[in-house]
Amino acid sequence: MPDLSHQWGSDLSLSATGDLALASGPELTRQRVIKRLLTNQGDYVWQLDYGAGLAGFVGQPVNAPRISALIRSQIFKESSVSRTPEPVITIAGNVPGTVAAEIRYVDATTGDTQLLTFSAGA
Repeated sequence: MPDLSHQWGSDLSLSATGDLALASGPELTRQRVIKRLLTNQGDYVWQLDYGAGLAGFVGQPVNAPRISALIRSQIFKESSVSRTPEPVITIAGNVPGTVAAEIRYVDATTGDTQLLTFSAGA
């Protein structure tokens, strides 16, 4: 079922017809995963335990195992992310003050492998 399309850090966007843009399928899953990973716990007032708070790692020494475990625990809370095969998570901190993640997961609705890359930084 489609939902409003919302890119993290941006406003809602309009479709070609001037309506609010919608997202569905793998794109909606991608948007939901990014939202979950970058939202701080306690910031979503309707569900206080929602979010991984990855932005809290910015400016700290990169602890790849800890960040990877946090991503893994949160990504499985999205029903559209398949549990098998396990997601492959790569964490990098090559730029000072920035945490970059590459996540390969299987979309549970399509069975297709998806690649999600993003960085959070100062």
